[in-house]
Amino acid sequence: MNDLRKESVTLVEIDEGSAGQRIDNFLAKHLKGVPKSHIYRILRSGEVRVNKGRVDQTCRLQLGDLVRIPPVRVAEQEQRDYVPALEFPILYEDDALLIVDKPAGVAVHGGSGVSFGVIEQLRSARPQAKFLELVHRLDRETSGVLLLAKKRSALTALHEQMRDGKTDKRYLTLVLGQWKNAKQHVKLPLHKFTRPDGERRVMVREDGQESHTVFALQKAWASYSLLEAQLKTGRTHQIRVHLSHIGFPIAGDDKYGDFPRNKELMKQGLKRMFLHAHAIAFTHPLTGETLRVTAPLPRELQKFVDKLDAGM
Repeated sequence: MNDLRKESVTLVEIDEGSAGQRIDNFLAKHLKGVPKSHIYRILRSGEVRVNKGRVDQTCRLQLGDLVRIPPVRVAEQEQRDYVPALEFPILYEDDALLIVDKPAGVAVHGGSGVSFGVIEQLRSARPQAKFLELVHRLDRETSGVLLLAKKRSALTALHEQMRDGKTDKRYLTLVLGQWKNAKQHVKLPLHKFTRPDGERRVMVREDGQESHTVFALQKAWASYSLLEAQLKTGRTHQIRVHLSHIGFPIAGDDKYGDFPRNKELMKQGLKRMFLHAHAIAFTHPLTGETLRVTAPLPRELQKFVDKLDAGM
């Protein structure tokens, strides 16, 4: 069933949150539920105008531009598309940035069989927010520091820092086995592939992307080691695959881990992967100051460490 929620021409003045965006991406965000094919059709037909002139999909919007959006038929939102509004524990927030402590088991965004994630829930909780985008991603089962931008200029600046290796992202992880070195660099190229069942995986392969992780030993027990992992590159599943490949799989990792040991760990109280994004440091995109934000170990991971300390 369709409803005509856009029954007349809409004029939108471009603010800072949309400046620099391509017109097709702007329309896709503004006209939720409208197929991309229809958006390209109204662009080609000239029904969309910027400052009264025709444009194609490559046009980049500038601050103050006036966009004419024609009336379009928008599919009525199904109940299943409903996104519950949810805030997450805030570690830091100002006009440009929002940094939250993401719980394990929550995707950062919808897709791949997940209806919604952190970003959609935050947008639903903050309808007044003109701009809110993920700066980086965390695996669904990884908890910890997640950085979001509240301004496009902040997003662009932070992406540039990440490309240039100027951000410092650190994780805490518990691995199976006794780690020997106080500090160890692991440089192994990673290749992404899709399994026959459609699941995306990563493996070490000679022709893969250059990948570099620095591991520092924090604490050791008879059969486990607590490590801090510093990312020098940011490849998909990088920490997990590097550790698994060198024989120290992450406790509770259901993709690259030791599955029989994981079953034992569940009985002992560890019901998730022990990987937590505990710190990030970067240059604030607006003030130029160095900002370092940390997230403490979640209670369930700390409890497991306490059990190891007690000689479990």
